[in-house]
Amino acid sequence: MLGHVMMRPAELEGVRAGTVDLAFRRWDRPRVKVGSRLRTAVGVIEVVSVEEVALSRLRADDARRAGAASLAALKAALSAQPDRADRPVFRVGLTYGGADPREALRATVPDAAEIRTILTGLDRLDTASPIGPWTRTTLRIIDRNPEVRAPDLAAELGRETPDFKKDVRKLKERGLTESLAIGYRLSPRGEAVLDSEDGPRERAPRRTGTPLPRTIGAPATRALRAVDVHTLEAVSGWRRADLAALHGVGPIALDRLEAAMAAIGLGYAP
Repeated sequence: MLGHVMMRPAELEGVRAGTVDLAFRRWDRPRVKVGSRLRTAVGVIEVVSVEEVALSRLRADDARRAGAASLAALKAALSAQPDRADRPVFRVGLTYGGADPREALRATVPDAAEIRTILTGLDRLDTASPIGPWTRTTLRIIDRNPEVRAPDLAAELGRETPDFKKDVRKLKERGLTESLAIGYRLSPRGEAVLDSEDGPRERAPRRTGTPLPRTIGAPATRALRAVDVHTLEAVSGWRRADLAALHGVGPIALDRLEAAMAAIGLGYAP
């Protein structure tokens, strides 16, 4: 997110690749500050500048740097919401700040003392919740159902999906869960914490490799799973043309897969 405004996957990928370094938003006042570090699906994005700018002062280079198809397209997007038409336009400078630090935390298996500290934090979340204890129940349902859609998990628990997702994010902040292209799974850290209470359980072997990027969308993810492609390393064994023939895998998803593979030194099969 950029403040209170979602960034499109293409914009996020552009910031990571260095081809996008601006965003334009209509706000009544600045909603982000210089130096803010925003966690997104592609990693951390840092805000390096925020300034008000007249719509008439925008140029084609601004549109290119914002990832818009043209200056006309950028202006049209800024005028698409009539209720915001009287608000000033803000130009936000962005740069890629690297991987989400929670990635390293998720892989860190805590010792007994740290597990006690984590459990105490979970107890506080349970105590503060209007629905009562939920942390262990949520960890357990994710552990039993990796890569299952959030609405399906929420329904099984009799919860509303937005509230369920909000609570999962609290667990993610502690490095206990990780979001996948579809659904979630427990991190090694989360497995250690849950096993400390429930005892070790038999789990399917954790897939090695780099997970599919969340930015490719659910239809493409489902299509790739159907042919047993779950990682970027597996994608690199396919030709682009062969993946394009799969229902649900469109040009945008293919481009995002290509960009994600390039970041780790991979590409489509020749």
